[in-house]
Amino acid sequence: MYPLVFQKGMTAEKWYGYPKSQQILSIANELNRAQNALLKGAAGNAESAWERAFELTDLFIEGDISSGLLTEILRFRELLGEIFITHDAVAHSKLISALIRLDSTAYNMLHGRSAVL
Repeated sequence: MYPLVFQKGMTAEKWYGYPKSQQILSIANELNRAQNALLKGAAGNAESAWERAFELTDLFIEGDISSGLLTEILRFRELLGEIFITHDAVAHSKLISALIRLDSTAYNMLHGRSAVL
């Protein structure tokens, strides 16, 4: 694992101790912060939140995930890079939704449904 720049309080042990759904929700939380900053016209704050989202995404990628999920999260990371450059708020909202849909537990937690076991 490379040294963390933005998530200084995070360790590999702590991150990988979280369930995948919580990891995805942590990334989504940073995206929500970026979206709120965009809406307020604070591009610098949005960029900081995106940088934190990149860092958490990279931690997620380093974890034990299936090849199908790895493909999807790498595509997510690519789209996050495009949004980082363009500051496209509409695409940003869609990206958050797509991220949450990568994990049924995370999706169900946000939409008030019971997780299917």
